[in-house]
Formats: sequence, C-alpha cells, structure tokens
Amino acid sequence: MQRGRASIEFEEPPVIISAASVAGKKEGEGPLGSSIDVVEQDEMFGMENWEQAESAMQKQTADLALEKGGIRKKEVRYLFAGDLLGQLIATSFGTVDLEIPLFGLYGACSTMGEALTLAAMTVHGGYAEKTLAIASSHFATAEKQFRFPLAYGNQRPYSATWTVTGCGAAVVGKAGENTKGCPRITGVTPGRIVDLGVQDSMNMGAAMAPAAVHTIRQNFEDFGVDETHYDRIITGDLGEIGRKILLDMMKQEGHDLKDVHMDCGIEIYNSGKQDTHAGGSGCGCSAVTLAAYILPRLRAGEWKRVLFLPTGALLSTVSFNEGQSIPGIAHGVVIEQG
Repeated sequence: MQRGRASIEFEEPPVIISAASVAGKKEGEGPLGSSIDVVEQDEMFGMENWEQAESAMQKQTADLALEKGGIRKKEVRYLFAGDLLGQLIATSFGTVDLEIPLFGLYGACSTMGEALTLAAMTVHGGYAEKTLAIASSHFATAEKQFRFPLAYGNQRPYSATWTVTGCGAAVVGKAGENTKGCPRITGVTPGRIVDLGVQDSMNMGAAMAPAAVHTIRQNFEDFGVDETHYDRIITGDLGEIGRKILLDMMKQEGHDLKDVHMDCGIEIYNSGKQDTHAGGSGCGCSAVTLAAYILPRLRAGEWKRVLFLPTGALLSTVSFNEGQSIPGIAHGVVIEQG
C-alpha cells in the first residue's frame, strides 16, 4: 500500500458514503449557494456568541451528513474533526452530543484533507467500518482570534482572503452493496511543513502555495503520474494570489496546471460581486466545496478522478506577534468516481 516516500494507495478503497454542507448567508450568495445543503441566514446560529455559533454549525452538519446516509450515530466508530480556534473549542463543544470517540485535528485550513486521510486509513486498516470527517470555520471567530474585533472595521489589503462561515462533513466507510456509486478514496499523499519565510499574515496564499507545490510534486512522483492523470487538481484556499504562485512554480518544474487546477477559495465566492478580495479561506472553505461541488460531480460522472488538496497556514497569534514566518502544509486526497 505504501507508494514512494509519502503516499498510500488503498487496495480496497474506502468510500465517501454521504456528505453535507452548512454555510452562512454570504456563502449562500456565492456561486455554490444553490448546492449547499443549508444556508443559515442568522450567522449566530441562534446562539449567544460566535464560538457557540460555530459549534452549533458543526453539530448541524454532522447530523445532516448522517441523515443523508441513513446512518445512526452509534454506527460511526471514530470522529476526525477540527477548526481554527484555540484548543479546538468549536469542535469539542460542537461534537460532544454525537457521543463518538474523537480525534481532534489542527491542520489550519488543510484540516479537511487531514481528516479524510486519517478516516480513510482507519477504515482501510480495519479499525472501523464507518468514520466521520468534519472541518469548520466562521468568519467572526477567525477575525476575533487572529486579527481584529469586527467592530474595529480595519482595512484589508487585496491579498487578504475572507474566512468562510461554513462546515463540511463526510462519512467515510467500507465499500459494500449499498455504496455503489459513492466516490472512492483511492490514495492519499500527506503533506509536510514547508516554510519559505513568508511573514505577511494578510497574504496566506503566498505562504501556503509552496506547500501545495511540494505535495503535488510528491503525489506525481510517488504514483508515477502527472497532471494529465487528474480531471481536476483542487487546492483549498490559495486564492487568486496563491494560485498564480502555484501555477508559476509548477510551470518552472515542467508541469502546466492552468487547465486542470481550481481553488476552493476562488470557487466559493463571486469575486466580481462579493467583496472578498483574493478569495475565500478557512477550514470550512474546502470542506463546504467538497460536499457541495466536488463530490456531486464525481457522483454524476462529470469527473472521474480528482486530487483534493486542502491547504493550511500554520500560524498562531503567538507566532505572528513574535515575528515568526508562516509555515504551510497541504494534504492530498485522491478521490475517484464510484
């Protein structure tokens, strides 16, 4: 099953049995709005503060993913989930009522890729029949923790991205008679930390692009393929600036990704009509796009194979205030038509 330096090819690919997405009003007004399962007009989600709102969004998304798959909570053996907040408080408070053993994950905006990777490895290894992968973010909680209070009204540079208020959840399980047509996770390429010294927290696309390049290159090398192997190579939230850097760096290595690459942060908002600057970001960006846009196209046969590559900027309020650079990471998941 081990391929090359970092990748795994699954002999009996786990399948994504069901998936669900919940997002906020701004995301609902974007190009994917009609495909998102629930667009919540109240971004407080009926709660008293932003953090509780994100927890409520996680719980709603998890319940919906299970409901869509006709799966009971007790059938899910392990939960892999994470968010952007300190000590993963959106996840720990949001998933407590699920009563599923939890592996809390922090991969920044790459968390959905990490969750799917570990979920698939766990299922294929025989440690679980069904697992649940979840990742969320909320514009207000992220701004509050990493930048400024919303009331401050600070000006954002063009390179900045807009944190998605959204959550995506996917049930990953063993293939069987009732899973025909479900997208299959046929391989994974976990990423390593790449740090080229970018220090601008308002330009995370530049910080994450080198990590995406490394994981794509590693995937190509480990599996003996190139960009023609995939219908789409889909990064998480590089945005407009990060995408240009990615394409330029890959072009220098002899790979032209212009026609095959897409970025969740660019797809989720309408750059011409919504004031999001360089695009979308946050754990929920790739998670929502996966559930609302990518998986339906694989199910419909529009795409046969994609490399899903959520990207993360591994900064914290402490590291940024100490003047440290922003390391990046990207986890690759090969998902094929069922």
